[in-house]
Parts: sequence; C-alpha cells; structure tokens
Amino acid sequence: MAWFRRRRADAPRRVKPDGVFTKCEGCGATIVAKDIEDRLGVCRECNYHFRLPARRRVEITLDPDSFTELFADIESVDPLAFVAQRSYGERLEEARKVTGLSEAAVAGTGAIEGRTVAFGVTDFFFMRGSMGSVVGERLTRLAEHATANGLPLIIFCGSGGGARMDEGLLSLMQMAKTSAALARHAAARLLYVSVITNSSYGGTMASFASLGDIILAEPKALMGFTGPRVIEQTLKITLPKGFQEAEFMLAHGLVDRIVERKDMRATLARLVDYSMTARAAAARPGAA
Repeated sequence: MAWFRRRRADAPRRVKPDGVFTKCEGCGATIVAKDIEDRLGVCRECNYHFRLPARRRVEITLDPDSFTELFADIESVDPLAFVAQRSYGERLEEARKVTGLSEAAVAGTGAIEGRTVAFGVTDFFFMRGSMGSVVGERLTRLAEHATANGLPLIIFCGSGGGARMDEGLLSLMQMAKTSAALARHAAARLLYVSVITNSSYGGTMASFASLGDIILAEPKALMGFTGPRVIEQTLKITLPKGFQEAEFMLAHGLVDRIVERKDMRATLARLVDYSMTARAAAARPGAA
C-alpha cells in the first residue's frame, strides 16, 4: 500500500499556521481569522458575533480619527487590599498588560457619520468588563459631559462580570451613581442609546445597560442579572430555550431592536438624527 501513502512531490502541503485559522464559538466551524476580521468579527457560517475589544469597537463604530478619549487618567487602586487566589492588584496589572487598557471602560467623544456623540464601551477582556469604581466613574463623567454639552450618549455594554466585588461597596455604589447621571441626562431631554453585546450581566444590567431610551442588542447577545444556571439551581425550575438571549429579550420587551454589527453605525446615526429633529421641534416657540 506504499503507493497509496506516497505523496506527489509537487502537491501543495496543507499547513495550518498559528493565527491563520480560528474556531467559531457559535457553530464550531474552522474559519479563516482574516475573514472574521474583515467581517467585523462575525462568523460567515452562522452569523455568530464574536466579542470585540473596546478599541476595535471604537474603530468600527466611530468615524476615522474622530475619537477623543476622556478620563483615561482615572485608574483603579486596591482599596480593600483584597486577596483571593491572587491579589486584586496583581490581577489588575495582568488585565492592563493583556488588553493594553488602563481599565475596563473606554469613554470619550467622537462622530458617527458626522454626528457628534458621547461614546463609551466596556471591554469584556479586562476582568470580564466588570464595573468597579473607575468604570462607574468614567461612565458617570461621560454622561455628565454629554449632558453639559447637549450631546447624545451611546454606551456599548459587554460586562459579563457585573459588579467588581474585589472593591466591595465602592463597586456596588456605581450602580446608583451611573443611574443618577443618566436620569439627569434624560431630564435634559437628551438621547441615550444602550447597546447590549455578549455578554452583559449583573450590576451593569441592573443600572446603565438597561436604562437606555432605546436599547439595542447584537444577535444572540446574552444578558441578565445572573446566569441561567444559578437561576435554575436556586429556583429549581427549567428555563425556556434561549432564555436571556437577545431574541428572547426582544420578544419580552427588554430590548427594542436587534441590530447586526454591519448595520450598527447606520442605525445609530439614524437614531441620533431622529432625536435631534425631535429636540429641535420641541424647542420651537409654541411647542408643547
């Protein structure tokens, strides 16, 4: 059988170099990594939306070179000297090295198809995007900046870690602080769009992520206060299929619209246009 195993000298070798291929987390297909990148982090086979780092989200959502970062000098400390398997300080430093970010939230101003907006995004890859005191402070200041300058506010949430319990009460209070800033933004009759990405849980969903005037979600994004396994074990129930997926939440009223990543920029631009038109109409003399 040697003739069967013999390989032609001119036959191309099937080599799989590191970084050339990746496995889809949605369907398990082996796909070309560059194809995923060209498709904005979306699988060609099943339309699975991969998680994106915060900087990449800024790059694909805002107009080129329009982003000005704010509040980047605010960084976390270790107020409780908290130690689990490793100290909180060590894990913060590791997250900074892995992501190139100083914290799990990036905030600033930019433009979407020429419309100036205040823009924030949480990064799942920085301690699962959990909300500590600095994440809450950056998003609160961003909302206050948007209110003071009459800007629409857009925040992408990808905080699968919820509140960052390593900071104790300092983390939990960010829920109230961000919510209060958004209430003042709403009182100024300014638009706030929340965009839920995979995954968004815990204190973030119990505060800023669920308070948008309009709540958008990417396909199949998971969201909720706690995970389905905890709910099933605690309540001794079997949850419906697709529970906590964006499509389930749309059917039950938590999400206003599911938007694919390729359509997100245009959708956000239209929403900003609608809000500016409505605000201008309300400001006319004699308007109710």
